[in-house]
Amino acid sequence: MTETTTTASSPPHLKNSKPTKQRLLSLDVLRGITIIGMIVVNTPGSWSYMYPPLQHAEWHGLTPTDLVFPFFLFMVGISITLALGRRVASGVPLGGVVFKIVKRFFIIYALGLFLALFPAFDFENLRYVGVLPRIAVVYLVCSLLFLKLSWRGVAWLSGITLVIYWLMMVLIPVPGVGKANLEPGTNLAAWLDELLVPGRMYRVTWDPEGFLSTFPAIVTGFTGVLTGYWLRSSKSVEHKIIGMMVAGVLTCLIGYLWHQGFPVNKNLWSSSYVLVSSGMALLLLGTLYWFIDVKHYRGWTPFFVAFGMNAITAYVLHGTLIDAFHIPINETGETLRGSSFQGLVQLGLQPELASFVWALLYLLLCFIPIWIMYRRNIIVKI
Repeated sequence: MTETTTTASSPPHLKNSKPTKQRLLSLDVLRGITIIGMIVVNTPGSWSYMYPPLQHAEWHGLTPTDLVFPFFLFMVGISITLALGRRVASGVPLGGVVFKIVKRFFIIYALGLFLALFPAFDFENLRYVGVLPRIAVVYLVCSLLFLKLSWRGVAWLSGITLVIYWLMMVLIPVPGVGKANLEPGTNLAAWLDELLVPGRMYRVTWDPEGFLSTFPAIVTGFTGVLTGYWLRSSKSVEHKIIGMMVAGVLTCLIGYLWHQGFPVNKNLWSSSYVLVSSGMALLLLGTLYWFIDVKHYRGWTPFFVAFGMNAITAYVLHGTLIDAFHIPINETGETLRGSSFQGLVQLGLQPELASFVWALLYLLLCFIPIWIMYRRNIIVKI
């Protein structure tokens, strides 16, 4: 009786799915690398002195920093397939799974609002969109559609979404501006942001985590979902790795070909950007999978695993702790961050190097509580 009930409540494409208890260390390492990247690029010693690779592309184009956010959404998608697939396959009622999805969405979104408010709690200038709110939305949509669609359905929906977004951006005239364009602040996504996004926006009249660009960002999550399907398959380890590497190369190639008509652009989260960033994530994951989970070169991994196993906790920690360094320490208004950065410069470091070293030192400060949690096997589950 129990088995029949479980089967009936399971989505058709997951009925024959088998629970998998194997934890891939490479996934935790990639998630850790991503969070570490977020912390380093978000907390330089001075925003005026940064190495170019640690800055976002000014508009069109790609830097290593522009890969951090899509890599995290890619990992969210993989986690959805592995975690939710495991729950459904284990017989957890579908209603309970949906409840946990919605609950997790509200928690992540609330954490995003908390970071936007902290420490001043200025509700009049609250930014309702941002990194964690986008992660929350991508998680919610990808999770619910994962329960409804097969991998083919996810793939078709992803392709259709990217094509429609491209056509909207390059064909639909922008009200009050004129013909369609891809310029900052005057494109269709910016117009919809000003029309639909409440509260303060990051760029005053538009937001890189705004309304329309969230749709291709969801597709970034879907690329992770599809990768998760591949990892859960019965293929051999070698087959899985080769598949990820081939898919990564082809996805990057298609993305760069698309770049000619719809440039790679993080602020717009362009369709070509989705493909290029997801392709690179596949290539990195395939490489890590081979070295860590197949060849067992694991001696260097604990630092990254510690961050990867408590990724959201590390992100919230770094976003709140940094405010302690913005408190004035003298009558001139100088802050601990500014003072310590100048101290590094006075030691003889070039400003760009001093700014980078400051970010690394701050990363190590955040690492202390994260390492303690890791050593005590404390994982904050949201």
